[in-house]
Amino acid sequence: MDKREAALKAHKDWNGKIEVISRAKVTTPEELSVAYTPGVAEPCVEISKDVNLSYTYTRRSNLVAVITDGTAVLGLGDIGPEAGMPVMEGKCALFKTFADVDAFPLCIKSKDVDEIVNTVKNISGSFGGINLEDISAPRCIEIERRLKEVCDIPVFHDDQHGTAVVVLAAVLNALKVVGKDITKIKAVVNGAGSAGMAITRLLVSRGLKNVIMCDKYGSLYRGNPEMNSEQAKLAELTNPDNLDVKLDEAIAGADLFIGVSAPGILTAEMVGKMSEIPVVFAMANPVPEIMPDEAKRAGVRVIGTGRSDFPNQINNVLAFPGIFRGALDVRASDINEEMKLAAAEAIASIIADDELNEDYIIPDAFDKRVCEYVSKAVAKAAKDTGVARI
Repeated sequence: MDKREAALKAHKDWNGKIEVISRAKVTTPEELSVAYTPGVAEPCVEISKDVNLSYTYTRRSNLVAVITDGTAVLGLGDIGPEAGMPVMEGKCALFKTFADVDAFPLCIKSKDVDEIVNTVKNISGSFGGINLEDISAPRCIEIERRLKEVCDIPVFHDDQHGTAVVVLAAVLNALKVVGKDITKIKAVVNGAGSAGMAITRLLVSRGLKNVIMCDKYGSLYRGNPEMNSEQAKLAELTNPDNLDVKLDEAIAGADLFIGVSAPGILTAEMVGKMSEIPVVFAMANPVPEIMPDEAKRAGVRVIGTGRSDFPNQINNVLAFPGIFRGALDVRASDINEEMKLAAAEAIASIIADDELNEDYIIPDAFDKRVCEYVSKAVAKAAKDTGVARI
């Protein structure tokens, strides 16, 4: 049985990866009267007086909605909300497994930004957090921004920010291995979609000053007519010399390459133009921008990919469970930049300096320390920045 057949058989056998389990016993008339009518009226009355008691008397305090419109599912593209459901169920399973967060998949049958925003806004009172997933760019950026304005619970697009957090953690440790300072390096980010833009923003927040973003048409620069509105905003924060160049020119002298783009786009010749002991994160899946063995032969010191069969896997599961765990624990109203930076620093700190090496810059997805470190750091950052409510 090949992997495709095995996956289909497993999903058929599971008939869904999650289920609802009752936390209340309803096995006697007395238990029924407490869990449902007439007893259930009492918490309803109390919540009607103070909506914040919904966190006390319901599961809202531990419940996250995992939401998609099915327009950017994995590498499959716009396959529709129903077809995105297996991924959303999988995400919910990861939430529970790694952080004991209850999560529920909601696949919205609309591509209209206004309709999606209103739908999520109108159901947000049932949840403690919103995880947006697999929504195409640049719509996903607008949807998240607008939801953060109208919801009083955390709204987090994991494809953007979960990726950015794990990349930053990996970059911090990789730079330790090669003895470089993030404030003094030159970086190139190839792929100016939602993930690439979020990665760049977070790296800049952490002190990166010289970074050029590239897309299929070349670099983002101020005045580039090919850019969308979100890319134009990034052009104001990056490319300090405002260069209009292609990737093979942009990469000259770069200390760091981050790819969220296309297979095979980074060549050994391009690597040869980078600085001494360069770092490469080639995260196109399933085929990276450059294969690790080729990158090493070309002189790359530290390489990471999105794959589990190579060292240094950049895996979002290192970030989003702990980030939501920490946000829920303090009933945060937002997941802000400081919380994301804290999460990245926490992930990086798990590996002691004397353990760091070119093949071990990021913890394993199953390292049980990850969620604890991340959740505590995120909760503290939420309190320090005034978005914690307990």
